[in-house]
Amino acid sequence: MIIFKQFSFDSAHFLPLVPDGHKCKGIHGHTYQLIVYIEGELDPKIGWVMDFAVLKDAVNPIVDMLDHKLFNDIEGLENPTCENVAVWLWNKIKPLVPQLKKIELHETPTSGVIYEG
Repeated sequence: MIIFKQFSFDSAHFLPLVPDGHKCKGIHGHTYQLIVYIEGELDPKIGWVMDFAVLKDAVNPIVDMLDHKLFNDIEGLENPTCENVAVWLWNKIKPLVPQLKKIELHETPTSGVIYEG
């Protein structure tokens, strides 16, 4: 079974490696939507795969590292494309939540990335 929890945060970034004149070369911000998917067996006694509160407690400190920050100032996010941010998030979340199946990161309501490690 796969469960999910959604998180939201606001961050700014610029993409230093895109060509001059590209609109993403300049600093700009997004309201990101992060969906974290957990895979596991349904516990027949409790009736869930994982306590959502435990998942929230694991992921919120990582989200707080990004919320209202400039990604480019964060170690490992010097080229903060949506794809690179997803990998960064995965590498932070996976050690804390071994049942992590995939993450979905929306940079805008219509654009994003799905990463499965």
